[in-house]
Amino acid sequence: MERLPLYGYRILDLTTGWAGPYATRLLADMGAEVIKVEAPNSEDLPRSATFNHDNRNKYACTLDLAQPRGRELFLRLLALSDVVVEDYRSEVLEELGLSCRVLRAAKADIILVTLSSHGRGGLEKGFAAGADIEARPRRGLNAISGYLGGGPQKTGVSYDDPVAGVAAAGAVALALWHRRRTGEGQRVEVAGWEAMVSLIGEYVLGYSVNADARSGRLPQPMGNRHSSMAPHGCYPCTGDDQWVTIAVEDDAQFTALCRAMGRPELASDTRFADVVSRHRHQDELDPVVAEWTRRFTPQAVTEALQATGIAASPVLGIPALFDDPHLRARGFWESVSHPEAGIWDVDGVPWRLSRSPAHIRLPAPRLSEHNDYVLRGLLGLSEDEVRELAEAGVIGGGPDPAVDV
Repeated sequence: MERLPLYGYRILDLTTGWAGPYATRLLADMGAEVIKVEAPNSEDLPRSATFNHDNRNKYACTLDLAQPRGRELFLRLLALSDVVVEDYRSEVLEELGLSCRVLRAAKADIILVTLSSHGRGGLEKGFAAGADIEARPRRGLNAISGYLGGGPQKTGVSYDDPVAGVAAAGAVALALWHRRRTGEGQRVEVAGWEAMVSLIGEYVLGYSVNADARSGRLPQPMGNRHSSMAPHGCYPCTGDDQWVTIAVEDDAQFTALCRAMGRPELASDTRFADVVSRHRHQDELDPVVAEWTRRFTPQAVTEALQATGIAASPVLGIPALFDDPHLRARGFWESVSHPEAGIWDVDGVPWRLSRSPAHIRLPAPRLSEHNDYVLRGLLGLSEDEVRELAEAGVIGGGPDPAVDV
């Protein structure tokens, strides 16, 4: 534990959505002690896949921040911490009496991280957001997703929240480094809208600098195709709903593909002889490739093409992904035991440091699970004081700690 990069830092987690909990999960994976502060009447979700995925490696305590005693205890805990991460509506901290000014009075070098959809400033700072049907279209992603000639489409899994979460986790690391050099805390703001737009910046840049773009040359949905490579797509294979993806970058790779398909003559066909010609004649080329892939399994096509240096991969559903031998061989999946939800395999830490390897240390906490550690261990309250807080509804009851803290 001591070897992890953020060991020794304490982070208070006031987040409830997806971006915030994912950000603090990444920080916990890096070794920070993340304490999830929840209201005593929060719904405990020990069997929720989302809750367990985003809250591993964290401790949990309950405090009613709307009560003076709850705020007092929170500020005492904050004085022992380095970072606060919150994703409330813009006015909530002020209403709770926990403005940035109050937090800094409790600890001058505290780092306050705020996550929101539209940002804390600007014309739409108070807009309700978060649902996919509202969020993604505003980010510009839907307009470039889908098939040529069709309307905007949803992109499947949501990228918005995890992208914002990654940005927030990186920003925390930067802010901690800044404080280490200068002694200064600061406020960090991450707007999901801006984080997501940063991923499609080349389209915005193309519109901004290309004079022709404003007269009609705007990015169009391409489905599985590419702006220059061909063939480039998802092709059917033998079996029920089995697919393989293939991406051919240049003429040498296309020649290798033709040999693999048993159709070497296609490499000299004028329609497919070079990159530009293949791109123009994709409607004729794709059925030829699909005719070949239908005769084999996705794995067989993948192995045949990868052996020649062509990028190819089977399209894995969740069961196949879970059982994928490559991920299993690398030890990517880790087994987690939860006292209520049982034992299951989950995705591991998504980076590998040779000198400070990380792993899942704790399952997602149960409501109030670590009250004793936080209130008595960190804040030094007596058993009688803790009991009085529980009777007053300032904290919640909960199970005994499941780990030795």
